[in-house]
Amino acid sequence: MSQAVDLDSFDRKLIAALRENGRMTVTELAQHIGLSKTPCQVRLRRLVDSGVIRGFAAIVDPAKLGLDHVAFAEVKLSDTREAALAEFNAAVQRIPEVEECHMIASSFDYLLKVRTTDIRRYRMVLGEKISSLPHVSSTSTYVAMETVKDTAG
Repeated sequence: MSQAVDLDSFDRKLIAALRENGRMTVTELAQHIGLSKTPCQVRLRRLVDSGVIRGFAAIVDPAKLGLDHVAFAEVKLSDTREAALAEFNAAVQRIPEVEECHMIASSFDYLLKVRTTDIRRYRMVLGEKISSLPHVSSTSTYVAMETVKDTAG
């Protein structure tokens, strides 16, 4: 698990500004947070180097790409020893339809957010990919009818 990084108010303002508009230039960012350009660049570089800012990406509208079917799959494993968990974790990374994978403290082991074109494609992904992951003993699916809040954009 990664350790928290000590952030001051300028760092927090910088992060908030970039989360709102990741295309902001360093000059705009510096003006926005109340610093000159060079100290702003130094802070930005430190935040990237320390892993606080993991990268910059385009936020796309999945529906415009035909990927508006969202399902959540509960996954229960037959083996939860560290080696089995590591094997599952590595394998799930290779399924592009799995947007998120969380280990859960519950009656099941993992919760996956899966995005596909439609229910038929989801059924194929579940049957051919997710159910074939190492140590999967059972799955249960919940289909999202509407996304009310999504922090990705």
